[in-house]
Amino acid sequence: MRDRRAQNGRSLVVCLLGLVTLLTGCKVGPNYQRPDTLAPPDYKEARTAETGAAGAVLPPMNPAGGTWTPASPSDGMLRGKWWEVYQDPQLNALEEQIAPENQNLRAALEAYLSARGQVRVARADFYPTLSVTPAVNRTQVSSHRPLITNSTKTGYSDFQLEGQASWEPDLWGRVRRNVEAAHESAQASAADLANLGLSLHAELALDYFELRGLDSDARLLAKAVSDYQHQLDLNQELVKGGLATEVVVAQALTQLETTRAHLVDVNEARSEYEHAIATLINKEARDVSLAPAPLDLALPKIPLGVPSQLIERRPDIAAAERRAAAANAQIGIAISAFYPNVVLGGGGGFESTNAGTLIQGPSALWSLGAQATELLFDAGKRHAITDQARHNYEAQASTYRASVLGAFNEVEDRLSDLRVLNEESTAEQRAVAAAQHSLDLSNQRYKGGATSYLEVLIADSTLLTNQRTSTDLVTRQFVASVGLVRALGGGWDTTQMPH
Repeated sequence: MRDRRAQNGRSLVVCLLGLVTLLTGCKVGPNYQRPDTLAPPDYKEARTAETGAAGAVLPPMNPAGGTWTPASPSDGMLRGKWWEVYQDPQLNALEEQIAPENQNLRAALEAYLSARGQVRVARADFYPTLSVTPAVNRTQVSSHRPLITNSTKTGYSDFQLEGQASWEPDLWGRVRRNVEAAHESAQASAADLANLGLSLHAELALDYFELRGLDSDARLLAKAVSDYQHQLDLNQELVKGGLATEVVVAQALTQLETTRAHLVDVNEARSEYEHAIATLINKEARDVSLAPAPLDLALPKIPLGVPSQLIERRPDIAAAERRAAAANAQIGIAISAFYPNVVLGGGGGFESTNAGTLIQGPSALWSLGAQATELLFDAGKRHAITDQARHNYEAQASTYRASVLGAFNEVEDRLSDLRVLNEESTAEQRAVAAAQHSLDLSNQRYKGGATSYLEVLIADSTLLTNQRTSTDLVTRQFVASVGLVRALGGGWDTTQMPH
């Protein structure tokens, strides 16, 4: 009889496992497909021949009727440490301090690690839960209870060593969809981390080039102060010799002090950029002191690639796409609520009134069972949750498409900036040359007595203004090139996301 019961128990287990194996291949809800986006065949601004001279390396144009794509990996792509393209050792040293020091980046890293932990939490539901409950009890009952006799024992011991197992098989894919959602959310968090890193590195490069541009401006102003001081001294000597009036000295002094004031203002602005750099590398302002270094670098050529690559290279696009995938998995989770929950359970162990006979065959006990629960009425709650999940997916998909479109347009903006700034810089260089020639002529006329010193002042001021404008345009070109790198996604791509 006992053997028959054991055989029946084994048959029940085999049947249950066979049923579970048959059903666990089912996974309700839509399988994810990346939302459709339309990438242009090339960048509009890249069609302008001058763009190549404005700091961007262009790929070949698509052949007629073709879909040219460079091989991967491509030498025309930005690398991980994209700032090294500027070949500035001081910039490189500062950029290397962001990852270990910046607290915002550390917070994003911890958020990613937390999301990765959630994946392990979701995966744990694939497995049964096991528990063990050893127990020892000593019981003393009343000697005066009803129907007791003198031979009845009023005290006894109970030794138990039992274990329980409970498992909810993933019949409808709820656990698998949960793992999908957690995994894709973790990937989105990793892309957020990469995007923040890109933003911080780009911000530091922007601040650095703005600072060096101010150093170039300060160099111009310092030279002008020296020249104006020399002119003031010369005019004071002319006044002493009766060859000029005090008006000339007052004009020269006004020009000198105005330029000195501009120099003070430039140095103040430089200090603020230095403090901003200190904040980015998590240091106190007093601990960061950058020696003046005018911006005499050559503007590097930024490799563009083709627009379709932008979807893989922008971490913010990747984050939006991964959130759409996670939202899609939530639809399956919501749909699984329409199906019954099945729980398999069992337990076994030993029980005896004597510790010496606890681990013996006659002391054994066991049980197996299964339970199914189906919700019959919830006033439309599950339908509402499913509709909510579908709408949330559509919202995330629209956000992804908007991110892609915004990325294409941002690249176009930065390419346009570089093209226009290149044209403006070329024109401004001609203006500087013309202003220098005008100043030389005015000096000759003044020395020959053919004009007043006011003409010299105006020519001098015009030259300095054009020189400062030319310097500012160089700075803006570097800033725009950093903006282009950022718009292209830096040296990151989706292969760097955790799998």
